[in-house]
This record gives sequence, structure tokens and C-alpha cells, in this order.
Amino acid sequence: MEMKGSSKKMIATEAEMVENKAPIPYRDECAHILFKCEYELVRERMLQMQKIHEEEAKLKQSGKQAGSIPLIPKTANA
Repeated sequence: MEMKGSSKKMIATEAEMVENKAPIPYRDECAHILFKCEYELVRERMLQMQKIHEEEAKLKQSGKQAGSIPLIPKTANA
């Protein structure tokens, strides 16, 4: 799909734009950049979630709960 008056070639196809749910105002010659950026954001979020799950698993293994409050607080003189 070639745009008249544009110096750039369309890289993303119309089907790819629909599949990736690109907003209609962004379905232009730069749409492929939007897909790459979205993909990188999803990967980044997945890696962050993986780290969080690993940390929670470590805490669970050591018998501690994340953000837990001790039932019997330590006194100043103990």
C-alpha cells in the first residue's frame, strides 16, 4: 500500500496493522515502528514479572512473606 505524496515506503501491511490493533490515526508509513516498540514493552514487562515471581518464590522458600508484619514485635531492650 503506497501513500501518494510520501517519500517513505509502507512496511507494515494493512493486515498486520489490524492484527496488532494499531489505532487508525497511526496506520501510516511508521506503523511498523509502533509494533516493534509494543513488542519490546511486552517483553520488558514479562521479564519484570518473571523477576518478581522469582523473588516471591525465594521469600516463600525461606519462610518469609513479602511485606509481612511480625506478630510479636521486638522490644528495644531485646
